[in-house]
Amino acid sequence: MTVMVEDNSASAPARTELSDLLRVRRAELRLSLRQAEERTGLREDGTPFIRKGTLDNLEKATPRMAWTPRLPELQALARAYELPLGRVQDAAGAQFMGIDSVWDASGEARALIKDAEKLTPRQREQLAKLIEAFANDASDGTSDTQE
Repeated sequence: MTVMVEDNSASAPARTELSDLLRVRRAELRLSLRQAEERTGLREDGTPFIRKGTLDNLEKATPRMAWTPRLPELQALARAYELPLGRVQDAAGAQFMGIDSVWDASGEARALIKDAEKLTPRQREQLAKLIEAFANDASDGTSDTQE
């Protein structure tokens, strides 16, 4: 389920969730950009899967960066930075598409929400109840997919 919230502000601040995650994690691992590049793996032609310059631009959240990582690149980033793929995907979704993951209280169900930070407290409460209802429906076997 996706709840769309319009962004009427022309100067919405750039989001940096993936950039921040990678920059902090590389520092924790004490890796150079060259080492991070090596850890992304090699393409069939022997070149690094993600080059050092691209990693540097990504970590700095370079505004004019024309590269948006797809699943293979996200997998390479997860491998290089020793992070769970889901965490890298969530951060990339937030930074590049404005999509946030909102989890239910149990941590078993989530919704991907466009610009979730713009929801009102009331909308957040309603969303939490909706996610919880779906989680409960799936766990008690009454889901429509289980016939």
